[in-house]
Amino acid sequence: MGKGNILLCAGGTGGHLFPAEAVAHEMIRRGYAVHLAADDRVERFAANFPAEEIHLIKSATFSSKNPIGLAKTLVQLASGYLQSRRLLKRVSPVVVAGFGGYPTVPPLLAASHLRIPTLIHEANAVLGRANRLLGKRVTQVAIGFGNTSHMDGIHVTVTGNPVRPAILEASKEAFAAPKETGKFQLLVFGGSQGAAYFSDVLPKALDLLAAPLRKRLSVVQQAREEDKNTLIHAYENIGVEHQVDTFFTDMAAKIQQAHLVISRAGASTVSELAVVGRPAILVPYPHALDHDQAMNASTVATEGGAVIFQQSVLTPEVLADELSKAMKDPKKLALAAKNAKKTGKPNAVSMLGDMLEALASGHN
Repeated sequence: MGKGNILLCAGGTGGHLFPAEAVAHEMIRRGYAVHLAADDRVERFAANFPAEEIHLIKSATFSSKNPIGLAKTLVQLASGYLQSRRLLKRVSPVVVAGFGGYPTVPPLLAASHLRIPTLIHEANAVLGRANRLLGKRVTQVAIGFGNTSHMDGIHVTVTGNPVRPAILEASKEAFAAPKETGKFQLLVFGGSQGAAYFSDVLPKALDLLAAPLRKRLSVVQQAREEDKNTLIHAYENIGVEHQVDTFFTDMAAKIQQAHLVISRAGASTVSELAVVGRPAILVPYPHALDHDQAMNASTVATEGGAVIFQQSVLTPEVLADELSKAMKDPKKLALAAKNAKKTGKPNAVSMLGDMLEALASGHN
């Protein structure tokens, strides 16, 4: 018999689910059984999540100021709350932990009312809206970045962001600077909200590079399904070695092999790049509600581990110039890799595991 059930709750996006997945592996290793509560978007990622059961919870986001829209949201959340109370009574978790997103609100409120110990983790450098609602109602709050804003008097513990076991494995391989005339591994990814922009700007930028630099490049790029063939065709036309796909199952290995990464600045991305220690050009998603990606990026950029470009100024010409300089200066890349690694928190998952165990033992 194990140490009991733990219920992890997360919105159904990678940014919320990847930290929850890392913690799930850790708690299973410690002898707990893990259940996951999420919304129906989770099905994209469910295959890798090591849960006994995945429970779909009704939820909604406060995205409308229209009274009818607000009423519908409240009805959904109330329905999710009642559903969560039934779930908690059936699963009897020793602790409930949330990793952001509105689907965490009903189960965490229900757990709090049932006097089950609760913890929330904020991955971004700006406290998310769901976590702002929950911050003063839960037992403990953990945060990924020490400079997180919108705390408003909430007592927090800085743990860093938990990263997946594959990332911890990849971090064991030190950065190998590219040879001045050798292959240059460029990794480009942006999630659903960034891939379209990168698919447009990258081929144009690479086409502007001097021919000897283009010949050295080996590009691995994540693209949306609708952009994939156009992007492949563009790289074939300009003669750049490439691997383009909609999803890479071995992203940790891809990061490990990269000499430079171009990506958005989601909390998990920034944390994984820091733990592995790879230099990056970070382009925060410009339409984020709280500009959280810009804050995330600044945590590693201020230490010299990355450079930040706003999307509006990163034209093909600017990007070509930045790439050209990076490819000609392996020593600067090696220094950036070292600086990035200094900001990494590889023990975040262990710290969160200790916090959850302490809460669980207090519950027994």
